[in-house]
Amino acid sequence: MIKGPGIFLAQFAADAAPFNSFDSICGWAASLGYEGVQIPTWDGRLFDLHKASESQDYADEIKGIAARHGLAITELSTHLQGQLVAVHPAYDAAFDGFAAPEVRGNPTARTRWAVDQVKRAIVASRRLGLTAHATFSGALAWPYIYPWPQRPPGLIEAAFDELARRWQPILDHADEHGVDLAYEIHPGEDLHDGVSYEMFLQRVNNHRRANLLYDPSHFVLQQLDYLDYIDIYHERIKAFHVKDAEFNPTGRQGVYGGFQSWVDRAGRFRSLGDGQVDFGAIFSKLTQYDYASWAVLEWECALKHPEQGAQEGAGFIKSHIIRVTEKAFDDFAGSGADDAANRKMLGLS
Repeated sequence: MIKGPGIFLAQFAADAAPFNSFDSICGWAASLGYEGVQIPTWDGRLFDLHKASESQDYADEIKGIAARHGLAITELSTHLQGQLVAVHPAYDAAFDGFAAPEVRGNPTARTRWAVDQVKRAIVASRRLGLTAHATFSGALAWPYIYPWPQRPPGLIEAAFDELARRWQPILDHADEHGVDLAYEIHPGEDLHDGVSYEMFLQRVNNHRRANLLYDPSHFVLQQLDYLDYIDIYHERIKAFHVKDAEFNPTGRQGVYGGFQSWVDRAGRFRSLGDGQVDFGAIFSKLTQYDYASWAVLEWECALKHPEQGAQEGAGFIKSHIIRVTEKAFDDFAGSGADDAANRKMLGLS
């Protein structure tokens, strides 16, 4: 049975109460009906990653704060730090703000810092009793996503070889601590669809810790079949962001959006229930494949206020979680036949 509802705290953390401390934001989440929180490890207002990786007492304290509000910790997130494991130089300035001040402007030092951050989050996850960790892959090939001008032979292969080289020791570290890395498949990352994930997976020798965070909203915007994706990759799905989206192409714009703001794009994220994602089918498929981890709201909407989205999201997720049946619907008509009766029915007596 899927657990939930959970909520990703990244989009809600702020300098004003109740969003400025882990205790107060947990109280807010619990008041809305959430049962779990996913923690952004880069936000010092809520969480001290360095301390959590080195102190079991601190990890227990964080668990205790959540528990006092009736909450569990669903996963830790290193989306921003994972992004910095691999950055193409074209994005150096844009992504530098994700890093600690002392490594900004120094891509080599920034990469080392990012790797250390993800490794610390893996250790902190173990201290918290978590088995999955949410992150991004980063990107070296993304500027070349559209083959114009023509990509020179070997360019993409070299990018994925290097991406795998950087992540291999992190994956091995995760394996040592019993934690799955759940890469969010996301535009802007080299792992942005199933094919690119498979290219990476091949290069890390199908590493058992190189797994997936499933977020259907990104597939709506790419026009990828998000239900077939579950059929293909269900064994690798270890985390789930419940996020809605819509795609309404016109004669003026489509998937690429024409450089418009989010509210003016053909493809845009929406609050739960306001977009086009068939969550009934998604929850059914995940339940069919025995996904038993968390369903976590990630609020990103071009129109609706985040607090309204969060308030509505808890009930939305709860209404979609399927209580798994222990019996077949036609058990009442069972004949109670044994092996001898079965053989008789087949004419084998």
